[in-house]
Amino acid sequence: MKYNFLIILFFSLSFSAQNLPKEFVYLKTIDSSIKSELRYFSNNNFIGKPIDGYEDNRVIVTIETAKALKKIQHILSKKELGLKIFDAYRPQKAVNHFVKWAKVLQDTLKKAKYYPTVPKSELFKQGYIASKSGHSRGSTVDLTIINLKTGKELDMGSPYDFFGQKSHPFSNNITKKQRENRMLLRNIMLSNNFKPYANEWWHFTLKNEPFPNIYFNFPIK
Repeated sequence: MKYNFLIILFFSLSFSAQNLPKEFVYLKTIDSSIKSELRYFSNNNFIGKPIDGYEDNRVIVTIETAKALKKIQHILSKKELGLKIFDAYRPQKAVNHFVKWAKVLQDTLKKAKYYPTVPKSELFKQGYIASKSGHSRGSTVDLTIINLKTGKELDMGSPYDFFGQKSHPFSNNITKKQRENRMLLRNIMLSNNFKPYANEWWHFTLKNEPFPNIYFNFPIK
C-alpha cells in the first residue's frame, strides 16, 4: 500500500514539473522554508478579487531566481529572519486583467486601501500598472522579510501594493526603523544579484535574467 502511494506521488510530482517550461521551477522544490502569500490568488489585492491565471498559491520562478532566493533565505535565517513572497511569475493574462480593470474608472472598490491619493486614471502614467510586466518573464519577485519566530512581517512603512510616494524605497514619509527594514531587504537583494524598482520597495528583478524578452502566459497551478 505504501509502495503504491509513493508511485502515485512520484507521477503526480513529475506531471506538475512537466507543466512548467524549461528553466522554470516551483520555489518550494528549491527551498520549502520560504513563506508565500500570493495576493492575486485571493481577494486581498488592489482589485479586490482573484486575478486571471492565478489558480493556486504556488510560487513559480526561473531556476536561477530560485537559487538566489534560497541563498538569501539562508543568510537571513542566521538572524532568525526569512523571506515572504507576495508575487513571482505572473501570467500575461493576469497583466491583461490589470489593464482591463484600469480602464474601468468607476471600479474603485479598493481605492481607500491601496491607492488613496492616486487617481485611478493616473496608475498607468505613474508606473504602477503596465501592459507588460517583468513578472511574466519569471525572474521578478515581490517580497518582504518576516520574523521567523512570530511569522510577522517587518514594518516597511507601507503595505505591499500600496500605490503612492510612501512606497518609494527612499520615501521621507516613514520612520527611521521602517527605513532600516527597507534597507535590510534592499541591500541583501542587491548583494545577491537582484536589481530594484524605483516605485516599490518590495519589487526586485534578477540581473542577467534568462528570459529578458519573453513574456510567458501559462497559468499558476
